[in-house]
Amino acid sequence: MFQAKARAEVLKEVVNVVSSLVDEAKFSVNADGLTLRAVDPAHIAMVDLSLGKDAFEEFKADETEIGIDIDKLAQFLKLAKSDDIVDLKHDEDKRRLNIVVGDITRRMSLIDTTGMSDPKVPNLKLDAIITIKGEDLIHGIRASETVSDHIALIANPEGFEMSCEGDMDQVHFRKSKKDLVSLESPSSVRSLFPLEYFSNMLKAVSSGTHVVLHLGNDFPVKMEFTIAGGKGAVRYLLAPRIESGD
Repeated sequence: MFQAKARAEVLKEVVNVVSSLVDEAKFSVNADGLTLRAVDPAHIAMVDLSLGKDAFEEFKADETEIGIDIDKLAQFLKLAKSDDIVDLKHDEDKRRLNIVVGDITRRMSLIDTTGMSDPKVPNLKLDAIITIKGEDLIHGIRASETVSDHIALIANPEGFEMSCEGDMDQVHFRKSKKDLVSLESPSSVRSLFPLEYFSNMLKAVSSGTHVVLHLGNDFPVKMEFTIAGGKGAVRYLLAPRIESGD
């Protein structure tokens, strides 16, 4: 059993987080809220999302799994204003999710979750922890998007840098330690990542949000931030591109 009411803005945040990596997703629901873990089709990135029951206006649930077509849900939520209340009800017998916004009802068929994986979050020891304003990260990404399809993330005791080098042009974005929210980096670390993935992940970051980056040398980057006014948590993992030695 699952039935809930939530502000459309909260559900749109969830959709933005998940749709950056996958089109279909399995949500695990229980009395405390909902969680999701998914890996993109290329197995380059992973999302780990949790949304507490307090993020909802009303929430009742037993332990269950719900497979949702994220694109369908996103299209329907476009009909709702941010402050609209969305009514969600799981019809287990007909295997669908009934969604009501105002005068509109959508009965959405659910996806069979039998074949969907349950990825485990790897236990990574990453030396550098950078907390930065989300808008600063997005600013640096936008400057890099026309230069190359990869971006280097670099941290040292003095600051944090994003570096993008193409055949002809280069972009360097640097924040000194005093301009960051916080920085822990005992030594210098650097990893290279696919820019498109990193950019898509940042699209889910709301204005005014602080983003925590965990970074190592040629290790995955772990990106963490909150949604739903701090009542939901997002963790992304993105695999590095190992540079050749030539």
